[in-house]
Amino acid sequence: MRLLILIGAVLGLAACSAMQSDRHLADVSIGDIRPGMPAIDTGTAIYELPVNETVSYQDLIESLKSVSEGLNFVNPANFPIGEHMKLRGEDAQGIKEVRSFCNLSMGIEIILDHPEFLVFAPCRIAIYEKPDNTGKLRLYLALDRPTFDLKSIKNPTERARKSARELETKLLEIMDRARKGDF
Repeated sequence: MRLLILIGAVLGLAACSAMQSDRHLADVSIGDIRPGMPAIDTGTAIYELPVNETVSYQDLIESLKSVSEGLNFVNPANFPIGEHMKLRGEDAQGIKEVRSFCNLSMGIEIILDHPEFLVFAPCRIAIYEKPDNTGKLRLYLALDRPTFDLKSIKNPTERARKSARELETKLLEIMDRARKGDF
């Protein structure tokens, strides 16, 4: 009986150890957040950050432009979705837009190894207003995380995983700095 209990305990510990290893591997395949940022939910492609209340929409846009350019990103396209909603007679209920950002030197490995990843390029950051938990309309930023998108690629290369992680880390930095109004 003791032998069965011992075998059960050893198998249980081995299973826990394997689960810890899997968690560790999953953690290194996501971008790094900066101090003070909420944790990344690895179960979703969306990473959302509230913009500091002292930062206006215009300040946010200027900050996104300045910070992204300083990190060698270009902003090839903007999609003013809220404006298009208004043109159709719909109430957008605040700001609704998407801005794309690209740093080809960071993402090139993904594209070279997996050209189908182009469906996710360039990287997108949404800017929108929605009620916060007090019901007040508040400005937010959200990212479609490249490391999550890479899960859609069968057997991604290590080079592509590394590139997606680096790209995501820089995009998270851009978001964090912009939400504070940094330049």
